[in-house]
Amino acid sequence: MSEKFNIDPDICKASTLPASFYKSHDIFDSIKEKIFLRSWHFAGDESQVNLPGSVYPFVLLDGYLTEPLLLTKDEEGNLHCLSNVCTHRANLIALGSGKHKKLTCLYHGRRFDLKGKFEYMPEFKTAKNFPGDCDHLRNFSLRQWGPLLFAGLQPAFDFEEILAIMEQRVGFLPLNEFKYDATLSKEYLVQAHWALYCDNYLEGFHVPFVHESLNKVLDYGSYTTEIYKHCNLQIGYADQATETFDLPVGHPDHGKNVAAYYYWVFPNLMFNFYPWGLSVNVVKPLSIHRTKVSFISYVLDPEKLEKGAGQALDKVEREDEFVVENVQKGILSSFYKAGRFSPEREKGVHHFHRLLADFLNR
Repeated sequence: MSEKFNIDPDICKASTLPASFYKSHDIFDSIKEKIFLRSWHFAGDESQVNLPGSVYPFVLLDGYLTEPLLLTKDEEGNLHCLSNVCTHRANLIALGSGKHKKLTCLYHGRRFDLKGKFEYMPEFKTAKNFPGDCDHLRNFSLRQWGPLLFAGLQPAFDFEEILAIMEQRVGFLPLNEFKYDATLSKEYLVQAHWALYCDNYLEGFHVPFVHESLNKVLDYGSYTTEIYKHCNLQIGYADQATETFDLPVGHPDHGKNVAAYYYWVFPNLMFNFYPWGLSVNVVKPLSIHRTKVSFISYVLDPEKLEKGAGQALDKVEREDEFVVENVQKGILSSFYKAGRFSPEREKGVHHFHRLLADFLNR
């Protein structure tokens, strides 16, 4: 990729990424290596590997990264994120979740322990300099927050940095009591570039124009965005008649009516905290103009589900999709080149574009 991007750090002067960013197949492919391989990804939760000996295979960003991974919990109760690709001939090792004492490849019998260490391979007695470091399964970085798990393939920053920021606002919540709810968890197919979906998420500017019901709940005038190095936070405030958090004394927002905390983590993770619980949103690129968005719901208080900013999320999502898919059509215009940022309302989008440019220019 030869094109370089420059987003002025002064939002009052800056222009958005050019339309070519959203239309170039070369850039889309470069993003895979320069951004997604160097980021952190939602890997599920500990319930998938709750007992020693548990094994849970999954494919990370299937259709884009398409990286076969494996969560394991060893006999000491330690969690691991391993490559699910055998180091002999690249066969997938675990084909289903369950309990195992060892990881054994069904192709030629190569065996590993649950930490990914090579143990045995038949018919290799005369092989020289064997086994070597390359014969162990690749072990990837894994971070845990309450029950939630996050994997880093070649991360350019530590997820602990992100967790420390989120803990400042939502650390008072009993995250270990949040329960996954399959009935509330959904997947959406959006006919648009993945970054256009993130652009839309990162500003509340569109709320009065696109989300009539949500706008009645949130106080648009006090909607704020806070920028951090690899993440940002949008805070949705509400009047006293709306369901809000019961914030403890000493909390940064104590005394304020907070209806929602919307955290975004570069490049494609969203953590939407409501009084009822948490919706983790994962934006998954499929092609230059197709994106899958997963809503993964964890409920703390079911009685608050249909109240406040956290209600009717499916309706809000459909409204967002309508706009984003129309932007996708517009971005293909031969005459649209780039836009400008609202200094008051689009700090999050400006931050996102600067990070995209920085990672791609490296």
